Formats: sequence, C-alpha cells, structure tokens
Amino acid sequence: MESSTIPFALVVDDDPIILMDACDILEDAGFRCHSADHGDAAKEMLPSHAEHITLLFSDVEMPGDTDGFALAHHVSQHWPWIEIVIASGHVRPKPGDMPEGATFLSKPFSAALVHEHLREKLPDGKQPEPLRKAV
Repeated sequence: MESSTIPFALVVDDDPIILMDACDILEDAGFRCHSADHGDAAKEMLPSHAEHITLLFSDVEMPGDTDGFALAHHVSQHWPWIEIVIASGHVRPKPGDMPEGATFLSKPFSAALVHEHLREKLPDGKQPEPLRKAV
C-alpha cells in the first residue's frame, strides 16, 4: 500500500449540506477528509484515525453529548498535534470554551475565508501543497 503525504482533516457538522461544503473547501485546499455528523461519532472515530489527522474543523451545536467545544478540548488533550478550527453561526466562544491554540470562524464562511485562515493558522509543515501555493 502506498503511503501518502496528503494530510487529513476531520470535519464535523450535523448539517449535511454544510458538512459536504466544508469537506469540499478543505479538499480544494489539499486535505483528504474524514467526516462525522456529530461530536460523539467523531470521538469514536478519532482513536483509529488521529495519527494521520492534521486538522479538526467542527461545528459547535450538534446532537449528542459532545458539542464542538467539548470535542475540541478532547482532541487537544489526547492529540495535541491536531490543529483545531471551530465554526458557528449562532454561538460565540466565551473564555475557556476552546482549548489554547484553537481558533473560531463565524458561519457562513467562504472557501476564500477558510483558505486564508488556514494559511495564517497552520505552520508551513502542516499546510497541504495546494494551500501553500494559493495566492
């Protein structure tokens, strides 16, 4: 089996349209995507995939016991190399809601906004080649 250097992102959103759109945006930036439709599903998936994941891109409000803020703290505690971006159109983070180093984007977001944010946030070594080459 051939090993790839293309990084993975884990995208988590309970709205299937936003989930698909966010995956498309990240794939255009050069990521391969795993996706989950709520935080509990993402937590179940992470132990098997975390070693290859570079980015968590998650909504805040989702069904189940794990919202986006709780998921971000879980990821930060167990897999500190994963960069975290939280997005919401309804909830703004308060102090302590997000782990140190995590960032927030307001919904609705555009591909250009997400790509610009990732170029600023991700160290060069974690940026997929298409993202580094984009202007």
